[in-house]
Amino acid sequence: MSAGDGRAVLAPGLYFVATPLGNARDITLRALDILRDADVLAAEDTRTLRHLMEIHGIPLGGRRIVAYHDHNGPEARPRLLAFLREGRSVAYASEAGTPLVADPGFVLARAAIAEGLPVTTAPGPSAVVAALTIAGLPSDRFTFAGFPPNAAGPRRRFLAELAEAPGTLVLYESPKRVAATLAAAVEVLGGSRPAALCREITKKFEETRRGTLESLAEGAVADPPRGEIVLCIGEGTNEASEQELADALKEALASKPLKEAAREVADRFGVSRRDLYQMGLGFNSN
Repeated sequence: MSAGDGRAVLAPGLYFVATPLGNARDITLRALDILRDADVLAAEDTRTLRHLMEIHGIPLGGRRIVAYHDHNGPEARPRLLAFLREGRSVAYASEAGTPLVADPGFVLARAAIAEGLPVTTAPGPSAVVAALTIAGLPSDRFTFAGFPPNAAGPRRRFLAELAEAPGTLVLYESPKRVAATLAAAVEVLGGSRPAALCREITKKFEETRRGTLESLAEGAVADPPRGEIVLCIGEGTNEASEQELADALKEALASKPLKEAAREVADRFGVSRRDLYQMGLGFNSN
Protein backbone atom coordinates (compact mmCIF):
# COMPACT_ATOMS: atom_id res chain seq x y z
CA MET A 1 0.00 0.00 0.00
CA SER A 2 1.06 3.60 -0.56
CA ALA A 3 0.39 6.76 1.39
CA GLY A 4 -0.19 8.53 -1.92
CA ASP A 5 3.08 10.48 -1.97
CA GLY A 6 5.44 7.62 -2.71
CA ARG A 7 5.61 6.47 0.91
CA ALA A 8 4.38 3.06 2.00
CA VAL A 9 1.79 2.85 4.76
CA LEU A 10 3.47 2.25 8.11
CA ALA A 11 1.46 0.76 10.98
CA PRO A 12 0.57 3.30 13.69
CA GLY A 13 2.92 3.50 16.65
CA LEU A 14 6.10 4.94 18.07
CA TYR A 15 9.26 3.69 16.36
CA PHE A 16 12.61 4.20 18.10
CA VAL A 17 15.20 4.27 15.32
CA ALA A 18 18.88 3.59 16.04
CA THR A 19 21.18 5.78 13.95
CA PRO A 20 24.91 5.52 13.09
CA LEU A 21 27.56 6.45 15.64
CA GLY A 22 29.59 8.08 12.88
CA ASN A 23 29.73 6.09 9.66
CA ALA A 24 26.50 6.88 7.82
CA ARG A 25 26.37 3.41 6.23
CA ASP A 26 25.97 1.78 9.65
CA ILE A 27 22.19 2.02 9.44
CA THR A 28 19.78 -0.85 8.83
CA LEU A 29 17.57 -1.15 5.78
CA ARG A 30 14.52 -1.29 8.05
CA ALA A 31 15.54 1.96 9.74
CA LEU A 32 15.72 3.63 6.33
CA ASP A 33 12.27 2.25 5.45
CA ILE A 34 10.80 3.66 8.67
CA LEU A 35 12.37 7.08 8.13
CA ARG A 36 10.96 7.07 4.60
CA ASP A 37 7.45 5.95 5.52
CA ALA A 38 6.69 7.41 8.97
CA ASP A 39 3.92 10.01 9.14
CA VAL A 40 5.87 12.04 11.70
CA LEU A 41 9.62 12.38 12.24
CA ALA A 42 11.13 13.38 15.57
CA ALA A 43 14.77 13.67 16.55
CA GLU A 44 17.08 14.64 19.37
CA ASP A 45 18.96 16.76 16.79
CA THR A 46 16.91 17.66 13.72
CA ARG A 47 19.97 18.73 11.71
CA THR A 48 21.67 15.37 12.24
CA LEU A 49 18.60 13.42 11.12
CA ARG A 50 18.02 15.68 8.14
CA HIS A 51 21.64 15.20 7.03
CA LEU A 52 21.41 11.42 7.45
CA MET A 53 18.26 11.31 5.33
CA GLU A 54 19.90 13.45 2.66
CA ILE A 55 22.89 11.07 2.51
CA HIS A 56 20.58 8.11 1.94
CA GLY A 57 18.30 9.90 -0.50
CA ILE A 58 15.19 9.88 1.72
CA PRO A 59 12.94 12.88 0.98
CA LEU A 60 11.08 14.67 3.71
CA GLY A 61 8.06 14.74 1.40
CA GLY A 62 6.49 17.73 3.08
CA ARG A 63 7.09 16.37 6.60
CA ARG A 64 8.72 18.46 9.29
CA ILE A 65 11.12 17.02 11.85
CA VAL A 66 9.93 17.65 15.40
CA ALA A 67 12.76 18.43 17.82
CA TYR A 68 12.57 16.34 20.99
CA HIS A 69 15.37 16.69 23.54
CA ASP A 70 16.02 17.22 27.24
CA HIS A 71 15.23 20.92 27.13
CA ASN A 72 11.90 20.86 25.30
CA GLY A 73 10.48 17.49 26.37
CA PRO A 74 7.52 18.87 28.38
CA GLU A 75 6.41 20.95 25.38
CA ALA A 76 7.14 18.49 22.54
CA ARG A 77 6.02 15.25 24.21
CA PRO A 78 2.26 16.04 24.30
CA ARG A 79 2.41 16.89 20.59
CA LEU A 80 4.01 13.54 19.72
CA LEU A 81 1.60 11.63 21.94
CA ALA A 82 -1.31 13.37 20.21
CA PHE A 83 -0.04 12.16 16.84
CA LEU A 84 0.06 8.60 18.22
CA ARG A 85 -3.48 8.85 19.57
CA GLU A 86 -4.60 9.91 16.10
CA GLY A 87 -3.26 6.63 14.75
CA ARG A 88 -0.16 8.02 13.09
CA SER A 89 3.28 6.46 12.86
CA VAL A 90 5.98 8.45 14.66
CA ALA A 91 9.71 7.74 14.16
CA TYR A 92 12.08 9.07 16.82
CA ALA A 93 15.84 9.06 16.17
CA SER A 94 18.57 9.83 18.68
CA GLU A 95 21.50 11.99 17.62
CA ALA A 96 23.67 8.86 17.36
CA GLY A 97 23.27 5.27 18.47
CA THR A 98 20.29 3.60 20.12
CA PRO A 99 17.48 5.74 21.57
CA LEU A 100 16.98 5.59 25.35
CA VAL A 101 20.69 4.83 25.99
CA ALA A 102 21.88 8.13 27.50
CA ASP A 103 19.13 9.73 25.43
CA PRO A 104 15.95 11.74 26.20
CA GLY A 105 13.62 9.19 24.57
CA PHE A 106 13.01 7.35 27.86
CA VAL A 107 10.27 9.65 29.16
CA LEU A 108 8.55 9.59 25.77
CA ALA A 109 8.60 5.78 25.77
CA ARG A 110 7.18 5.61 29.30
CA ALA A 111 4.41 8.06 28.45
CA ALA A 112 3.39 6.14 25.31
CA ILE A 113 3.46 2.79 27.10
CA ALA A 114 1.37 4.21 29.98
CA GLU A 115 -1.35 5.12 27.47
CA GLY A 116 -1.26 1.70 25.84
CA LEU A 117 0.09 3.10 22.57
CA PRO A 118 2.20 0.84 20.31
CA VAL A 119 5.96 1.17 20.89
CA THR A 120 8.62 -0.72 18.93
CA THR A 121 12.23 -0.37 17.87
CA ALA A 122 14.41 -0.52 14.78
CA PRO A 123 17.59 -1.75 16.52
CA GLY A 124 21.04 -0.88 15.31
CA PRO A 125 24.24 0.86 16.42
CA SER A 126 24.98 1.23 20.13
CA ALA A 127 28.17 2.77 21.49
CA VAL A 128 27.98 0.52 24.57
CA VAL A 129 28.00 -2.72 22.58
CA ALA A 130 30.44 -1.37 19.99
CA ALA A 131 32.95 -0.49 22.71
CA LEU A 132 32.57 -3.88 24.42
CA THR A 133 33.25 -5.52 21.07
CA ILE A 134 36.67 -3.88 20.69
CA ALA A 135 37.73 -3.36 24.32
CA GLY A 136 39.18 -6.83 24.84
CA LEU A 137 37.39 -7.17 28.19
CA PRO A 138 34.77 -9.74 29.24
CA SER A 139 31.41 -8.99 27.63
CA ASP A 140 29.24 -11.81 28.98
CA ARG A 141 28.23 -9.54 31.89
CA PHE A 142 28.46 -5.77 31.95
CA THR A 143 27.06 -2.77 33.79
CA PHE A 144 26.29 0.40 31.85
CA ALA A 145 26.24 3.45 34.10
CA GLY A 146 26.06 6.35 31.65
CA PHE A 147 27.90 9.62 32.33
CA PRO A 148 29.63 10.12 35.72
CA PRO A 149 28.78 13.34 37.61
CA ASN A 150 30.79 16.44 36.75
CA ALA A 151 31.83 17.42 40.27
CA ALA A 152 34.72 15.62 42.00
CA GLY A 153 32.90 14.51 45.15
CA PRO A 154 29.79 13.09 43.47
CA ARG A 155 32.01 11.47 40.85
CA ARG A 156 33.96 9.55 43.50
CA ARG A 157 30.75 8.47 45.25
CA PHE A 158 29.31 7.38 41.90
CA LEU A 159 32.36 5.19 41.22
CA ALA A 160 32.38 3.82 44.77
CA GLU A 161 28.79 2.61 44.32
CA LEU A 162 29.91 0.76 41.19
CA ALA A 163 33.04 -0.79 42.68
CA GLU A 164 31.38 -4.18 43.12
CA ALA A 165 29.28 -4.07 39.95
CA PRO A 166 29.36 -7.43 38.17
CA GLY A 167 31.21 -7.77 34.88
CA THR A 168 32.72 -4.97 32.84
CA LEU A 169 31.74 -1.43 33.80
CA VAL A 170 30.89 0.82 30.84
CA LEU A 171 30.80 4.62 31.10
CA TYR A 172 30.31 7.48 28.69
CA GLU A 173 32.55 10.49 29.14
CA SER A 174 33.46 13.75 27.44
CA PRO A 175 37.05 14.48 26.37
CA LYS A 176 37.16 17.46 28.75
CA ARG A 177 36.41 15.31 31.80
CA VAL A 178 37.89 11.92 30.97
CA ALA A 179 41.27 12.62 32.60
CA ALA A 180 39.56 13.56 35.87
CA THR A 181 37.29 10.51 35.69
CA LEU A 182 40.23 8.19 35.08
CA ALA A 183 42.15 9.73 37.99
CA ALA A 184 39.12 9.23 40.24
CA ALA A 185 38.73 5.65 39.01
CA VAL A 186 42.35 4.93 39.92
CA GLU A 187 41.73 6.34 43.39
CA VAL A 188 38.40 4.60 44.01
CA LEU A 189 38.59 1.37 41.99
CA GLY A 190 42.32 0.76 41.97
CA GLY A 191 44.87 1.56 39.29
CA SER A 192 45.55 -2.08 38.42
CA ARG A 193 42.13 -2.77 36.92
CA PRO A 194 42.27 -3.59 33.19
CA ALA A 195 40.47 -1.00 31.09
CA ALA A 196 39.95 0.33 27.58
CA LEU A 197 39.28 3.86 26.40
CA CYS A 198 37.42 3.76 23.08
CA ARG A 199 37.00 7.02 21.21
CA GLU A 200 35.42 8.11 17.92
CA ILE A 201 34.06 4.60 17.27
CA THR A 202 33.43 4.01 13.52
CA LYS A 203 34.82 7.46 12.67
CA LYS A 204 38.00 8.51 10.86
CA PHE A 205 40.09 8.88 14.00
CA GLU A 206 38.82 5.80 15.84
CA GLU A 207 41.23 4.71 18.57
CA THR A 208 41.21 2.21 21.42
CA ARG A 209 43.69 2.61 24.27
CA ARG A 210 44.02 -0.53 26.37
CA GLY A 211 45.88 -1.05 29.62
CA THR A 212 45.37 -0.54 33.33
CA LEU A 213 43.37 2.34 34.73
CA GLU A 214 46.66 3.77 35.94
CA SER A 215 48.26 3.69 32.49
CA LEU A 216 45.16 5.11 30.82
CA ALA A 217 44.99 7.91 33.39
CA GLU A 218 48.62 8.82 32.72
CA GLY A 219 48.01 8.65 28.97
CA ALA A 220 44.97 10.93 29.19
CA VAL A 221 47.18 13.60 30.76
CA ALA A 222 50.14 13.14 28.42
CA ASP A 223 47.99 12.85 25.27
CA PRO A 224 44.42 14.05 25.94
CA PRO A 225 41.92 12.03 23.88
CA ARG A 226 39.41 13.87 21.70
CA GLY A 227 35.91 13.08 20.49
CA GLU A 228 33.16 10.81 21.79
CA ILE A 229 34.51 8.45 24.48
CA VAL A 230 33.34 5.14 25.94
CA LEU A 231 35.33 3.87 28.93
CA CYS A 232 35.26 0.14 29.73
CA ILE A 233 36.64 -1.03 33.09
CA GLY A 234 37.26 -4.66 34.01
CA GLU A 235 36.20 -6.23 37.30
CA GLY A 236 39.69 -6.49 38.73
CA THR A 237 43.22 -7.65 38.15
CA ASN A 238 44.21 -10.77 36.31
CA GLU A 239 45.63 -12.96 39.04
CA ALA A 240 49.29 -13.78 38.56
CA SER A 241 51.91 -14.87 41.04
CA GLU A 242 54.92 -12.69 41.78
CA GLN A 243 57.12 -15.27 40.10
CA GLU A 244 54.99 -15.18 36.93
CA LEU A 245 55.24 -11.40 36.87
CA ALA A 246 59.00 -11.53 37.43
CA ASP A 247 59.48 -14.06 34.64
CA ALA A 248 57.37 -12.02 32.23
CA LEU A 249 59.25 -8.84 33.11
CA LYS A 250 62.66 -10.49 32.62
CA GLU A 251 61.53 -11.77 29.23
CA ALA A 252 60.38 -8.29 28.20
CA LEU A 253 63.62 -6.73 29.48
CA ALA A 254 65.58 -8.89 27.05
CA SER A 255 64.46 -6.63 24.21
CA LYS A 256 63.08 -3.46 25.82
CA PRO A 257 64.14 -0.80 28.32
CA LEU A 258 62.69 -1.08 31.82
CA LYS A 259 60.00 1.57 31.45
CA GLU A 260 58.61 0.05 28.26
CA ALA A 261 58.91 -3.52 29.59
CA ALA A 262 57.03 -2.58 32.78
CA ARG A 263 54.25 -1.00 30.72
CA GLU A 264 53.94 -4.06 28.49
CA VAL A 265 53.71 -6.54 31.37
CA ALA A 266 51.39 -4.28 33.37
CA ASP A 267 48.97 -4.06 30.46
CA ARG A 268 49.18 -7.81 29.90
CA PHE A 269 48.40 -8.83 33.48
CA GLY A 270 46.37 -5.84 34.62
CA VAL A 271 48.72 -4.88 37.44
CA SER A 272 50.42 -1.68 38.52
CA ARG A 273 53.09 -0.40 36.15
CA ARG A 274 54.80 1.33 39.07
CA ASP A 275 55.13 -1.92 41.02
CA LEU A 276 56.66 -3.68 38.02
CA TYR A 277 59.08 -0.81 37.49
CA GLN A 278 60.24 -1.16 41.10
CA MET A 279 60.56 -4.92 40.59
CA GLY A 280 62.79 -4.27 37.57
CA LEU A 281 65.00 -1.90 39.54
CA GLY A 282 65.42 -4.70 42.04
CA PHE A 283 66.74 -6.98 39.28
CA ASN A 284 69.52 -4.50 38.54
CA SER A 285 70.52 -4.23 42.18
CA ASN A 286 70.86 -7.99 42.66
